[in-house]
Amino acid sequence: MDAQMWEQRWAEGRIGFHQQTVTPQLEQHWPGLGVPAGARVFVPLAGKSLDMVWLVEHGHPVLGVELSQLAIDQFFAERGLQPDVHESAYGVHHVAGHYELIRGDVFDLDLAGLGGCTAVFDRASLIALPAEDRPRYARLFDHLAPGTRGLVVTLDYDQSRMDGPPFSVPEPEVDRLYAPAWQVDRLERSVSEPEPRLARAGLTELATTTYALTHH
Repeated sequence: MDAQMWEQRWAEGRIGFHQQTVTPQLEQHWPGLGVPAGARVFVPLAGKSLDMVWLVEHGHPVLGVELSQLAIDQFFAERGLQPDVHESAYGVHHVAGHYELIRGDVFDLDLAGLGGCTAVFDRASLIALPAEDRPRYARLFDHLAPGTRGLVVTLDYDQSRMDGPPFSVPEPEVDRLYAPAWQVDRLERSVSEPEPRLARAGLTELATTTYALTHH
């Protein structure tokens, strides 16, 4: 993963991947997962996502991991929060209320680093990674406890028209990445015209797919 590239994009404000609203698939499908109230949710490559706010408002403490200090600072500032800061082997931790954001590399996490998370939400992480990094990323999830549940949202498009990020991650690849440790269930697939930024890059059609994950 090109950490310098992502930090530069945040510094230059080139963050078209940041959504100004909560992810609709999170609102629609999270309640059906049966994640217990109070379960801590792992949000990889968190940015300053409003999805973390939604999760906390629905009773779930959040552990996010993010490369950009600017993204973390903006997240807490936009909430009017002043986090406590400390360092560990996993990076620099910023903690306020039910939010904990680590400035660090997601690949440095292990069982202890995941801090008791028993749920996961990935809207923009898997599709941000080039193909060679995805198997290692998926194995990171294996540190989570059996019974952990979550959602993964992917994009699927003709990558001959545009190279990522965001990258195309088709359904067979999702199955390969998470099996056999995880049960993967496709919940929804919708095809739409791409947003203007992606259309300018050459895309004419974009599929968004949502999967439920359950750790065996």
